[in-house]
Amino acid sequence: MFNIMKTAILMAAITALFMAIGALLGGRSGMMLALVVALGMNFFSYWFSDQMVLKMYNAQEVDETSAPQFYAMVRELAAKAELPMPRVYVINEEAPNAFATGRNPEHAAVAATTGIMRVLSERELRGVMAHELAHVKHRDILISTVSATMAGAISMLANFAMFFSGRDSEGRQTNPIVAMLVMILAPIAASLIQMAISRAREFEADRGGAEISGDPRALASALDKIHRYAQGIPLGPAEAHPETAQMMIMNPLSTDGIKGLFSTHPATEERVARLLAMAPR
Repeated sequence: MFNIMKTAILMAAITALFMAIGALLGGRSGMMLALVVALGMNFFSYWFSDQMVLKMYNAQEVDETSAPQFYAMVRELAAKAELPMPRVYVINEEAPNAFATGRNPEHAAVAATTGIMRVLSERELRGVMAHELAHVKHRDILISTVSATMAGAISMLANFAMFFSGRDSEGRQTNPIVAMLVMILAPIAASLIQMAISRAREFEADRGGAEISGDPRALASALDKIHRYAQGIPLGPAEAHPETAQMMIMNPLSTDGIKGLFSTHPATEERVARLLAMAPR
């Protein structure tokens, strides 16, 4: 519940930031233009992102004939989560990772690398796929698309102000120093909020995945193992398409320290600790 409230607060914050910057730099007309352009850019992504990302990773669809155990596992977990059966894919990559995509539960797909199937036990893999189905159930693709739309619109407003002198909602010239600061800081603030939303959704998917699988210890063990294995095995498509890293159960491009503020995923240690706290004593 905390992470749901946190997501709602962050979504309100990024919306408020957009409205304030729009009024400061572009007035109502500039604000609406930026929002319309950002919506148009993300509309295509929302409807076709599943096809695009599966093609980027050269994912191969499997069924109960080509991957009977894996397919049966996803089917059983989908039934427990009261979800329609998603399409199931396997990616021929050594890096251990998995993701879910699709605009809604009726058009969802889950994918796992051959690497994750090799290094995880059946219990751990079950926890990972439950996590991905929790993303589907929570409609996280929609949430991430909305937050990306708002962040994109804020960046676009800042770019507009770079080429056209900013004007407030009354048409008055904006203070150039204020405009310059907003142009620099607004996209950074939007990115920070967008990443915080993503991290909140990961915590919520961990919780939901533990409930679906009924085995929080297995998911905690899987996350710890993926984190350790992923350090030395790069995920090629993620390096070529960093925008897809946020979809993974473990960000293959994650960083520590101050750069962690811009990470799409929480620290693995905190995720593991929260899951272990859910486990029966």
